[in-house]
Amino acid sequence: MKAVVYKGPFDVAVEDVEKPSIQHPNDVIVRISTTAICGSDLHMYEGRTAAEPGIVFGHENMGIIDEIGQGVTGLKKGDRVVMPFNVACGFCTNCVDGFTAFCTTVNPGFAGGAYGYVAMGPWKGGQAEYLRVPYADFNCLKLPPGQEHERDFILLADIFPTGYHGCELADVRPGESVAVYGAGPVGLMAAYSALLRGARKVFVVDRVAERLQKAEEIGAIPINFGEGDPVEQIKEQTEGVGTDKGIDAVGYQAKTQSAGHEEPASVLNSLVGTVRATGALGIPGLYVPADPGGPDEQAKQGMLLVAIGKLFEKGLRMGTGQCNVKSYNRFLRDMIIDGRATPSFVVSHELPLDQAASAYDKFDKRIEGYTKVMLHP
Repeated sequence: MKAVVYKGPFDVAVEDVEKPSIQHPNDVIVRISTTAICGSDLHMYEGRTAAEPGIVFGHENMGIIDEIGQGVTGLKKGDRVVMPFNVACGFCTNCVDGFTAFCTTVNPGFAGGAYGYVAMGPWKGGQAEYLRVPYADFNCLKLPPGQEHERDFILLADIFPTGYHGCELADVRPGESVAVYGAGPVGLMAAYSALLRGARKVFVVDRVAERLQKAEEIGAIPINFGEGDPVEQIKEQTEGVGTDKGIDAVGYQAKTQSAGHEEPASVLNSLVGTVRATGALGIPGLYVPADPGGPDEQAKQGMLLVAIGKLFEKGLRMGTGQCNVKSYNRFLRDMIIDGRATPSFVVSHELPLDQAASAYDKFDKRIEGYTKVMLHP
């Protein structure tokens, strides 16, 4: 089968690889109809992880069940499904408690597994024609048959739940003001989720014009950090107080206007300045325990200089960690079906799988309006 294979920094290729097969009675094989390129894929693509050549990328996947293991009871061949990017067993302590992003079964020695991602277990990615899904009864979310809402449903694999998770981590409530740093797909989903949760005012910070325009189109207030300190811009619009809540949808590759290079803690510190005393921060943006491409020795070891004194002084709360997709994907699916949510506004391009290499290059360079790319095998 065809699949997107990592060759080395800034180099992926669509190659022939072995088609997956049933290895356990609880497996299914899904024929992929849509898969997506995620911003976190770019960390591997850029050589900023320990990813070795040969990894099949792709943790945002949906399609039609093509083969089914003998132990699968709640699914059948032909079902249309979307899978969380988290690979989870459903029965370990963390899964039972709802923390499916931290499953202790699927990736021995590490809490958490995912498709097609370095250090996240042996699970091949779904930027391919077929995908093996383990513990399928638990990991597959059934969708209505047909092709309706395809662009919306694929976002249930990761970015829509992850954006919502950022709001959950920050405890965003109706009537509150929220600052979201980053207007990439997750940041836009966080802003959209904050509005769905009843936030009265949502600021979105970025400097890419197309992304800020999308934020404005959904009713958020764009803040271009290329035009001045975003903390001061937001405070000017909140009577000098700041927002009630803040969300980091950027992560460790953050840059500032003044420096022009990476400052991994810059968004965290901006949020400490942006959010009012006793507010809360949600951090769905990715931070890693080791970054080979970090700008200094501390950053390379995952050690960042965060204004912890000011965070303590203001009594700010902080929630972090990868999204437990299964905590949100079912009701978000139903909101899509009922017309209450249309997250596909972030989708900029739909391309055949064989154009993946070009899509990665353009998405990484943030050119030609590339914000969220769907691939169709």
